[in-house]
Amino acid sequence: MILGLGAVVCHTSCTSHKEEKESQTTFLATSPIQMDTTITKEYVAQIRSIRNIELRAQEKGYLQKIYVDEGKYVKAGQLLFKIMPKVYEAELMKAQAETKAASIEVQNTKSLSDRNVVSKNELAMANARLDKARAEQALAKVHLDFTEIRAPFDGIINRLNLKLGSLVDEGDLLSSLSDNRQMWVYFNVSEAEYLNYKTSVQNKAELQVNLLMANNEEFKYPGVVETIEGEFNNETGNIAFRATFPNPEGLLRHGETGSILMHTPIKNAIIIPQKATFEILDKKYVYVVDDQKVAHLTPVTVIAEMPDLFVIGSGLKASDKILLEGLHKVKDKEKISFKYADPHQVMNHLVVPSE
Repeated sequence: MILGLGAVVCHTSCTSHKEEKESQTTFLATSPIQMDTTITKEYVAQIRSIRNIELRAQEKGYLQKIYVDEGKYVKAGQLLFKIMPKVYEAELMKAQAETKAASIEVQNTKSLSDRNVVSKNELAMANARLDKARAEQALAKVHLDFTEIRAPFDGIINRLNLKLGSLVDEGDLLSSLSDNRQMWVYFNVSEAEYLNYKTSVQNKAELQVNLLMANNEEFKYPGVVETIEGEFNNETGNIAFRATFPNPEGLLRHGETGSILMHTPIKNAIIIPQKATFEILDKKYVYVVDDQKVAHLTPVTVIAEMPDLFVIGSGLKASDKILLEGLHKVKDKEKISFKYADPHQVMNHLVVPSE
């Protein structure tokens, strides 16, 4: 009886171990999904005003008036700064007097020339002196006008670099002016992506993009890629794209950063769960199970990433069966036992495990 009981216990124990081993070696497998999809690529971007200029003094003198404050909106032609104009007013008055004197001289010389008292050359010289005086008067007027700095276009005044009463030299920076009605957003694209873009949008509508701001919120107005720089950067291998965004509410400002979101449609994309892949030396691999239930280590290239999913560029076909679990328990060319799960059901319940 004891021997019989021992045999039963041994048989039960061996059966239990065998069932446990079989359960450990039965893996879950699925297949890729092939479908049309749209992927979103993200590019670091720099935001610039469509017009951003420096406001510099064109004459020397004391800063007599500041008519605006930092961050204020100004209109084209609005007076912003005034440099003490006394010297230039005096120069203009002097030039006006010399013009008047030259004009009188021309009248007298003409009267004498008409009576043949002086030669025609004398009259010509008098007219030349009048032209010179008028030119000097016009120049003095220009110098006087330069003491008033006005806005060349509608925009926002930036930081004031000098205070009231400062001695200003010619060329000193007073402030800068930004036209933020539209914004130019620059982002760098690789050579391969540039070629794909040129191939796909040639003779078609312009490419529409979105802007992800620094607070991770998407700017509500889409932009359009309007131009590409003329040459690649030899150091990075990239080329700069420029997208134009409307900015009716003035939310975007010159110098901000963000990310461009470019949506690219892909036809017949091969899509697999991220957790079906693993990395070896920065390369991604999957296990493809053949008809004899043998797992083959297969390298794949990922062309796009979506939440919990990879879009595969090469290495897989839609008809392949790939291992979904137990990737680190299987060896290359090992025969395994697996259960097949419908890929649509698998992808509806995807959660990528956190590291």
